[in-house]
Amino acid sequence: MTHDAALQPQPGDRVLVAMSGGVDSSVAAALLGASGCAVVGVTMKLHGDGADVPDRPCCSLDATSDARRVCETLGIPHYVTNLVDHFGHDVLDDFVQEYARGRTPIPCVRCNTFTKFRDLLDKADAIDARWLATGHYARMGRVDDHAVMRRGLDPAKDQSYFLWGVDRSVLDRLVLPIGGQTKAETREIARRFGLRTAEKRESQDICFVPDGDHVRVIAEHLGADAPALQPGPLRLTNGEVVGEHQGFARYTIGQRKGLPGGFSEPMFVVEIVPSERAVVIGPREALLGRGLEARALNWLVARTPAVGATVQVQVRNRAKPSPATLVRLDQTGLELALDEPIQAIAPGQSLVVYDGDIVLGGGVIERGLHTSPTRRLPILAA
Repeated sequence: MTHDAALQPQPGDRVLVAMSGGVDSSVAAALLGASGCAVVGVTMKLHGDGADVPDRPCCSLDATSDARRVCETLGIPHYVTNLVDHFGHDVLDDFVQEYARGRTPIPCVRCNTFTKFRDLLDKADAIDARWLATGHYARMGRVDDHAVMRRGLDPAKDQSYFLWGVDRSVLDRLVLPIGGQTKAETREIARRFGLRTAEKRESQDICFVPDGDHVRVIAEHLGADAPALQPGPLRLTNGEVVGEHQGFARYTIGQRKGLPGGFSEPMFVVEIVPSERAVVIGPREALLGRGLEARALNWLVARTPAVGATVQVQVRNRAKPSPATLVRLDQTGLELALDEPIQAIAPGQSLVVYDGDIVLGGGVIERGLHTSPTRRLPILAA
């Protein structure tokens, strides 16, 4: 296996840069322009006009204005592309439906998988742009002459966890100019270019949940009488009912806040059973998963790992990578045995599979397994 430097745009190459109005994408555009590329900035319009436009550092009217003014400073064209319908179908509807199923989605992954990279690549084709660039903290490289995605150089800012769903065909055209630097270095570059976004605060929350109340969003789309928002039993792992909750969509695996006290040890949400509108709670030990199943797989490498291979996995952003063995891989998904237990494996969240700092691919977590798949006993013949 040979490792080669990533292909990079050459002076004169046209590059479409996704500009959110934040400092990261602003600096990505500035660096590419300074290298002699013909840079075109584009901002995605994801929300309708009026009161529903979120007041957030990204995806807002002010963010679009910031992106336009950065482009003016850099002397590059700026366009806005209306993706409201696509975003509503691919991201917002999925978000609501997943919570209705008792799961915990990651809308940023859906946005990257569909709205951002798929739709913006179409825009790049429309203007004959060879390259598409974003301000993500990840890096591009090549292995055996195939493009690969790598973790961002700064572990504190690495965003590769959110990019596993990108179509592999995108990699040969993807540029990630800031993935090899820290946030502090990015801000310093913005200051040198005189960009208005240099000190702009980061966006941490979901762009379409400006007040952090995801239950309100669910009620707006499904109605206040949706089953996911109705009272149901709060019970222990042994089946004993110890209280009543006000809607299972208010909970996620691993949650402790809002649970009753009076137990000999802290209690956490360990399972959600939508068919019974039940939320199951238990001690920390009940949160430990020794294996997991995932579906909706997407691979970013030419050769997928074989059954029996040892890989590193993450089940949430900023989690420490965990070694695991691939037990099953087929059309329906995969199954992993974890070398060490992982706490709070939540259905709907992302599983991302790594080989060192290379992103192999990922999928959507279907369920955590309390016993390791490698330790299951065979069924004995009668």
